[in-house]
Amino acid sequence: MTPETIMTLGQRALELGVLVSAPLLLSVLVIGVLVSLFQAATQINEMTLSFVPKLLVLVLVLVLAGPWMLELLIDFTRALFKDIPNLIG
Repeated sequence: MTPETIMTLGQRALELGVLVSAPLLLSVLVIGVLVSLFQAATQINEMTLSFVPKLLVLVLVLVLAGPWMLELLIDFTRALFKDIPNLIG
């Protein structure tokens, strides 16, 4: 296994990690900003007001994008297992 192969596998794994986590992180980021703007405008400083909407949106995005994310991970894993003979030798 050459160093270039290891770097390529690592790069593909990192790209996949970013691609899988992006929908969850971006949706929670948008909701967090919106809730923070609402809290700043109304001067309500309740911790559950910022936590509960983020949790609900996270669950909704996970339900909607979960199959796509799981398929990406399964395809990557299958490709790794399929390439084991080429990687070894």
